[in-house]
Amino acid sequence: MKNVVITGSTRGIGLCMAKEFLRADNNVTISGRGGKLSEELKKELSSFGSQIFYVSCDVSKVNEVERLWRQSKEKWGSIDIWINNAGQNCPYEYCYETKSNYIDALIDTNIKGMIYGSKIASKNMLAQGSGQIWNMEGLGSNGMIQERTILYGTSKRALRYFTKGLARELKGTPVMAGRLSPGMMLTDFITKSPDGSGSPVIENKGFKFVFNALGDRPETVASFFIPRILANTKNNALIAWLTKAKTIWRFIISPLNKNRLI
Repeated sequence: MKNVVITGSTRGIGLCMAKEFLRADNNVTISGRGGKLSEELKKELSSFGSQIFYVSCDVSKVNEVERLWRQSKEKWGSIDIWINNAGQNCPYEYCYETKSNYIDALIDTNIKGMIYGSKIASKNMLAQGSGQIWNMEGLGSNGMIQERTILYGTSKRALRYFTKGLARELKGTPVMAGRLSPGMMLTDFITKSPDGSGSPVIENKGFKFVFNALGDRPETVASFFIPRILANTKNNALIAWLTKAKTIWRFIISPLNKNRLI
């Protein structure tokens, strides 16, 4: 049994990963910005009982990330796996059209929040003598440039650099850092703008073709990630769902996947 903390885990891939860890009989701290879990989510997770602990946390505030670690450790006794999953998107528009509040939120969550989580987890894991830190990649991590998403892509490119650097700094220690690469997933990041309205990107015919060919539901990706995270023994590991081989095969069979997701 492992003790797991996942930031941004009240919905999307974060919640799906939490459920997979719970099904594998692990303890999980679920975290989000809300003061408490919604009644709907409490009911959904009720069967897991004492395996669940909720801590509210705004990852852009270092004192709240420290509290997330402290309260989780008090609850479980130790933290074996820490996943920086909390993320923020920007509207699908050119960078020179994007309002500064969206840029600030993206930088605060995707970069500062990821760094705070990595810093606090690695420091405390070194003190306890073991642990794994995982950071969530996304569009732009590999340097690919997609117009109207370059702000988000910049944050994910920075995440890859930082995580590989952190792994190098942890080399020879009992703590490991790695990356999770989920590919394209059907979550609010795709279907909604940050203000909650429908995202115009899903009306783009070219995007719809690519997404229906390569995209997946977060439940599918989470079920792939969790056993591999639990089995990992390597520092600087990359667990990638959408590999090059899989991408090629998906495009070959793309005529069969028209309107599969959106």
